[in-house]
Amino acid sequence: MFRVVIPARFDSARLPGKVLLMISGRPMLHWVCDRARASGAAQVVVATDDERIKAAAAQIGVDCVMTASSHVSGTDRIAAAARHLGWAPTDIVVNLQADEPLMPPALLGQVARLLQDHADADIATLAAPVTSLAEFVDPNAVKVVLAADGRALFFSRAPIPWDRDGAVADAPGPDSYQRALRHIGLYAYRVRSLSRLSQLSPTVLEESEKLEQLRALEHGLQIRVAIAAMRPGVDVNTPADLARIRELLEGKS
Repeated sequence: MFRVVIPARFDSARLPGKVLLMISGRPMLHWVCDRARASGAAQVVVATDDERIKAAAAQIGVDCVMTASSHVSGTDRIAAAARHLGWAPTDIVVNLQADEPLMPPALLGQVARLLQDHADADIATLAAPVTSLAEFVDPNAVKVVLAADGRALFFSRAPIPWDRDGAVADAPGPDSYQRALRHIGLYAYRVRSLSRLSQLSPTVLEESEKLEQLRALEHGLQIRVAIAAMRPGVDVNTPADLARIRELLEGKS
């Protein structure tokens, strides 16, 4: 059994109010909630600090927990929701971002099962093979390197692993991306690990890379990674992303 929490805030630097922007006649949040409901989750909850988002969740009968406006990350917001709802320390919670209207429901189930299958793990997440050199060097495409047993060793915006012998003039060679993995930002947590993570201070590596998962690694939490059963669709960060998703979902409401 697992639950899905969708942390949602109204403010967004690049696309204000994006979770309530309309896609084929429905707020983006409704599309994301549909994905969560189709995943087999025992419960779907929206965690927010905004009454407009709470009202949008209520329109389709999705539970909502009001959380503090002071939360600086979705992880903190989810941890607050778990405390408010009294979930057990061993319960599994999947974090689905509110700007992922194309996330395949099967991946939510996959990441939850990955955590269920590894009792020693604190967090589970997914990755997919990097498919081009451009993706490999893109700092917006976060890469992950793994141990032989599937534990995450490191996440970075830099092109890793670095093929020293294949580098040309200190740049990655044309085939250097073929062993690289791109991280997919979908997480499953045990509630006890989620609570611990939310209480830890940001770390040097986290602040340098702007990657919260590095805080978990630096403090010794184990993150398990599996290859995603399928690649997720684009998330929404810019007006161009929104236009693309509107085109893809037109007529499917």
